[in-house]
Formats: sequence, structure tokens, C-alpha cells
Amino acid sequence: LALLLFGIVDFGRIFHAYLTIDHAGREAARAASVGKSKPEVEQVAVNSGSSINLTTGDVEVDPGASGSEAKITITYPISPITPIIGEFFDEGFKLTDTTVMRVE
Repeated sequence: LALLLFGIVDFGRIFHAYLTIDHAGREAARAASVGKSKPEVEQVAVNSGSSINLTTGDVEVDPGASGSEAKITITYPISPITPIIGEFFDEGFKLTDTTVMRVE
């Protein structure tokens, strides 16, 4: 029963982290599409991902030029807390989200 509860908590943590990096990627792509600089775009992503302590090192920005596409890739490392499942992922794993938006 305890293992099942830990698994449910782990799933919730990982799902929350994925939704957060997806949201942060969309917000950063919007900022890039209106012509913000690379540091400003990274800061938008970090501010949007504050609930999981997202850092600028987790965010990769390819701002693109006018008429092309801006590409934001966020890679976030996460480790499960469930005892038995955690042994299979000694170093954890990385969630990755890529968002592409046209630059106006």
C-alpha cells in the first residue's frame, strides 16, 4: 500500500514538473516571438517555472529572425522518490519540452 501511495505521489510530481516546463516554454516562445532578447526570454521561462526552481541553465533559446521560428527547449532533471522505482533511476531522468513559435 505504501509503495502504491509513493508511486501516485511520484507520478503527480513528475506530471506537475512536465506541465510547468510546458507552460514555461510557451511563455518564453511568446516572448521570443515579439522580439525580446535571449536573456529576457530565458528570464521569462525561469519566472514561469519558479514552482520547480527552473534555472537559466535548463533553458536553451534559439531566438530566430523576423519571419522565421523561435525555438525554446527546456530540459529539467527529476528523480523519483519511490524507494523501489528510485533504484532503477539512480541518476534520475530528464524531462524535455520543445516549443516553436513564429517570430513576427
